[in-house]
Amino acid sequence: MNDNPLGKDTSYPDIYTPDLLFAIDRKDSRDQYMANETAVFHGIDIWNAWEFSWLDNSGRPVIGKLTLTFSSASEKIVESKSLKLYLNSFSNDQYQSTSKVIDLIKRDLSQLTKGDITASFETNDDNGRNQISAVKGYSIDHEEADFSHAEIMVNALRTDNNTQTEEVLYSEILRTNCPVTNQPDTGTIIIKYKGKKIHCGGLLSYINSYRGHNDFHEACVEKIFLDIKKYCQPDQLTVYARYNRRGGIDINPFRSDYEDNPENNRLWRQ
Repeated sequence: MNDNPLGKDTSYPDIYTPDLLFAIDRKDSRDQYMANETAVFHGIDIWNAWEFSWLDNSGRPVIGKLTLTFSSASEKIVESKSLKLYLNSFSNDQYQSTSKVIDLIKRDLSQLTKGDITASFETNDDNGRNQISAVKGYSIDHEEADFSHAEIMVNALRTDNNTQTEEVLYSEILRTNCPVTNQPDTGTIIIKYKGKKIHCGGLLSYINSYRGHNDFHEACVEKIFLDIKKYCQPDQLTVYARYNRRGGIDINPFRSDYEDNPENNRLWRQ
């Protein structure tokens, strides 16, 4: 990863520069928690870039939110700082239309990640779709829990074997760390499942134990999904993290064994 710009002093070119993009193999992280196992989930990673801009033919700045959606089946992910540098390189280039910009971005990122992506662009005039939403579910953040975090506490995950349920649980204490810079990444994690009732205090203990864990957003969500699936054995499971912005971009991995197409609803810290 010597070419990775993360954690290095870099310049911020403002003329289109696709060579700034840097890819990371998903396999590198997955080998640590999946070995040779076949993924039991499908999903997407939603990236919202809130500071994207370019110039129209007259030189007038066009500003808005760019949303990128990557399939979890793609071979690679894009490194976040390289994406920020790449998107900034559009800022003083002129383009005929939004569609020209979107097509260029889709081409570059599809080639980089070796997978399909979707891209869309919204301005402040687009019907208020960027309003803050609330999570629909039960917050576990006031449950009794073990708040140590020397290592990931998989043994805290347990169920009430006599109770079947279908519910949405969430926590806003999610904190993981960048594996390169050790900078914290914070957000909200949403667990939707059907099956034996998951013990809320145990789940909170488990989520809190990620405070000392270093990995990329996508890998953390996949590990959480796999651990809940293994230790609680729900019939159906979705794990969806809404991470807070860093550098103007929020990253939101979604993994499920039964659901598709999550809502891209902005939460209060995003």
